[in-house]
Amino acid sequence: MERNCIIIGVAGGSGSGKTTIARKLLETFEAEDAVLVEQDAYYKELHIESIDERAKMNFDHPNAIEFELLRENLLDLVHGKTVERPIYDFSTHMRKSEKVIINPSRIIIVEGILIFAVPEIRELFDIKIFVDTDADEMLLRRMERDIKERGRTFESVRDQYLSTVKPMYLEFAEPSKRYADVIIPRGGANKVAINMVIAKMKRYLKKGAL
Repeated sequence: MERNCIIIGVAGGSGSGKTTIARKLLETFEAEDAVLVEQDAYYKELHIESIDERAKMNFDHPNAIEFELLRENLLDLVHGKTVERPIYDFSTHMRKSEKVIINPSRIIIVEGILIFAVPEIRELFDIKIFVDTDADEMLLRRMERDIKERGRTFESVRDQYLSTVKPMYLEFAEPSKRYADVIIPRGGANKVAINMVIAKMKRYLKKGAL
């Protein structure tokens, strides 16, 4: 597919540091040069009355994500169209009525756990980065994030990790590492690897080629 932009995928387990890396890449460039699209915004709405019942669903399986809409949005950006990205409310497990406007850019960064596990999404990436972090560290980071930022209890985070997060990571996310062009260990602390990727991105902006 001929285009005037590159799409960079940043994948890894929950709490691996992939969001930190994706944001560091984004913040290196001017707003008109790079945009970030997050897989987590594309969770499907759960039309179940009880919030407690919604929370019991498996959010770590590819079927929980509306990848068709993610692909459509990415292709629209590639073709120079502005898109309206959903906003997912993790406290209610529903989408908000508001949307986030994302404008076309020369660099499109896509971040998410499962983006390399789905062929229709994986094939869009020019550069695939997998963030590889110790499992215990990922669990601690996820607990801290979900309790502080998403209003979860320790027990609910623990139970979800054991029942779906870890098994789904081992079944879908971890095996997708083999598709990566670059594997970054230690997450956002690996400045050497991050700077190498940034240098590649700057080269693209300057010369129009990787």
